Amino acid sequence: MLRLDVCFYFPMKKYLAVALLLCALASLTNASCFQNPIKSDMTHCQDNVDNTWHAVGSSWRNSACWDCTCTGCCAGFSTPRWFPDDCVSEFDAKRCEYIVHKKDDPTILCPIYVSVGK
Repeated sequence: MLRLDVCFYFPMKKYLAVALLLCALASLTNASCFQNPIKSDMTHCQDNVDNTWHAVGSSWRNSACWDCTCTGCCAGFSTPRWFPDDCVSEFDAKRCEYIVHKKDDPTILCPIYVSVGK
């Protein structure tokens, strides 16, 4: 005879596994954004990094490589999270991107398996 409490236990275990998986995947999404409150009568807003003024409705990239509008900014680059162990990641601020290369030879680029952002 099949016990009823066992039948309900296994489906709940599957749901728990799916919930944990979804929580883990949420950390791989682009959380590199923030919002700015604006008032309905505003015509311009100020970039928090460069202290430059911009018209409402415009978009720009600031000196910290953030893509912005008056309502908020998001990172304008992807951050490598998984690449070979014999490689290193360095941020190129002029190009607003990470370069992943061999630790002992910066001229040899490495593959990036996982990156987050943008």
